[in-house]
Amino acid sequence: MTLKATLTAHRDFVIAPVDRRLFGTFVEHLGRCVYGGIYEPGHITADEHGFRQDVLDLTKELGVTLVRYPGGNFLSGYNWEDGVGPKDQRPVRLDLAWASTETNQFGTNEFITWCRKTDVEPMFAVNLGTRGPDSARHFLEYCNHPGGTHYSELRKSHGFEQPHNIKFWCLGNEMDGPWQICAKTAHEYGRIAQETAKVMRWVDSDLVLAACGSSQRAMPTYAAWEYEVLDTCFDQVDFISLHAYFRNDADDLPEFFAEIDNIEHYIKEITAVADAVAAKRRSKKRIMLSFDEWNVWYRTHHPECIKKPGWPEAPELLEEIYNFEDALVVGGVLIVMLNNADRVKVACLAQLVNVIGAIFTETGGPAWRQTIFHPFADASRAGHGEVLRLGIDTSTFTTKMHGDVPHLLASAIRNPETGTVTLLALNRGEEAMDLSFDLSGMGAGYRIGSAAELHHPDRKAVNSKANPEAVAPAPHASARIDGPAFSARLKPLSWNVFTLDMVA
Repeated sequence: MTLKATLTAHRDFVIAPVDRRLFGTFVEHLGRCVYGGIYEPGHITADEHGFRQDVLDLTKELGVTLVRYPGGNFLSGYNWEDGVGPKDQRPVRLDLAWASTETNQFGTNEFITWCRKTDVEPMFAVNLGTRGPDSARHFLEYCNHPGGTHYSELRKSHGFEQPHNIKFWCLGNEMDGPWQICAKTAHEYGRIAQETAKVMRWVDSDLVLAACGSSQRAMPTYAAWEYEVLDTCFDQVDFISLHAYFRNDADDLPEFFAEIDNIEHYIKEITAVADAVAAKRRSKKRIMLSFDEWNVWYRTHHPECIKKPGWPEAPELLEEIYNFEDALVVGGVLIVMLNNADRVKVACLAQLVNVIGAIFTETGGPAWRQTIFHPFADASRAGHGEVLRLGIDTSTFTTKMHGDVPHLLASAIRNPETGTVTLLALNRGEEAMDLSFDLSGMGAGYRIGSAAELHHPDRKAVNSKANPEAVAPAPHASARIDGPAFSARLKPLSWNVFTLDMVA
């Protein structure tokens, strides 16, 4: 049997422009994400700063636009002062979040230098676990104030004459989670977020601030947490955070694929909560959504993968090895986020390297692309312009937990400057699919600029040191345009990217 799906769109029916910060990722002091990941002095590719050039190059290829730092659970016990100044004077600390020893050889200034070399925007976070507004204002002064004060001059003495000018800040991390160092109730967190935001804006009025939402949609305080937090700090913040990890513990592919659709519900629910807080105030302000942690994560969710005995330095933790079906789920989530571009403005794939990462390294050895690398890179390349409101007619499949869900997920992005339309299409069916796209609403003729697919006959296939390109994009053979009609046959279980260029 061959599945069928049809798409319709009009160039004037736009959901929203794509915010390029949607293609962010996350670097935490956890396992080998920093040490042995982005930073490894002595590695054959290391530069004068100790940054692995192979990882840096792959980060650029991935299309990362924003990186959240330094955590994560690590954040709630972190003293930012430990990670600045001469390295031989930095203290070695116990990291309670991951039962590790933190050497602090990599910190704020190293990360900023890495961001500048990688051409990504830094997204910093302040510790609202063991610390609070006083530490946050001093950290911001160190990073952003031009000079003439204690902390700005301290930065200069560390070799950074110009301010770092970090504009996006997260107010803590997962503060509702009992696993968090100094977890808080919604009331406690709302108040400290409100006061921290207030004093940070007094130091630098040109900031974008994100408050912590629920750690996951399954939290018992879900939605009530968001409402109380925003009801307290609504006037001081711009974003509420969302965290989502996708699991396939039962090895049930239809149920795993349907996890993607939960993101749509999550977005709509938190949007409704945020707008309810605005309605209470009769306010036109709209709180935007930041998915500042999201990824597939289930195989390394066990205690022995999260903590190792003996307080080791940079142990191998949360080193998920991603297969082909994981890549399909990552692609599907990106489609959902793009199709909600009016409210989802920031997202951070967690994490960048080694720790549930799109990039994997061998300490002292090579680096390679995990399977999930490819849909992320495709979406980042495509994500320039406006997301169109697609009409989708597709068949569905039935799941036990999620009911009927569509075989096809798709997003179309049109660049208004060039007229180019990029179509991202995920076939979740185990049969081939004949896809047609009516281009008559685009107002011009089109030709196929490029066409690629990510497919593998073994849905458990992985990339490895021995075979780093086992799962990799390939040219799409069946795409064609006949007048205003685009058509393609999508392979079963496939991620597809089509670039349609306007004919002059």
